[in-house]
Amino acid sequence: MAAANKGNKPRVRSIRFAAGHDAESSQSHVHFDEKLHDSVVMVTQESDSSFLVKVGFLKILHRYEITFTLPPVHKLSKDIREAPVPSLHLKLLSITPISEGYSVKCEYSAHKEGVLKEEMLLACEGGTGTYVRVMVQARVMDRHHGTPMLLDGVKCVGAELEYDSEHSDWHGFD
Repeated sequence: MAAANKGNKPRVRSIRFAAGHDAESSQSHVHFDEKLHDSVVMVTQESDSSFLVKVGFLKILHRYEITFTLPPVHKLSKDIREAPVPSLHLKLLSITPISEGYSVKCEYSAHKEGVLKEEMLLACEGGTGTYVRVMVQARVMDRHHGTPMLLDGVKCVGAELEYDSEHSDWHGFD
């Protein structure tokens, strides 16, 4: 019997009840660790001129406006633009110098499911030949898996039309 109960240990992680209440009297006040509320777009610097931006879960065939802050990059001046090699699914809307670095706003189109990475190159207006690579990574869910909770800095701005054979009005040739 002891062997049968080996894997049946209850698992409780990071749950606490409201202060001043014991576990029995606090039936509707459950609080989770503060670490679980870290729901912002994550920007990590991979090299001197390369950044990875993780935007979380998105839904397929939807367009999103993503806003994030790049830290100061000594290779870029105040006159920044997108390099002439555009991505089909990621478009730079604006980039503004701020005290923390650069505020970047772009539009992302979730075109297929899975873990997707789209690249954007930022360059100086002066044409010095220096670029900063920004890789946007998203986990795109299919349409049958519900609606994801978007991170702070990610906003859904539209949905693409779904062309599905089940919804077609065409009845074929007679």
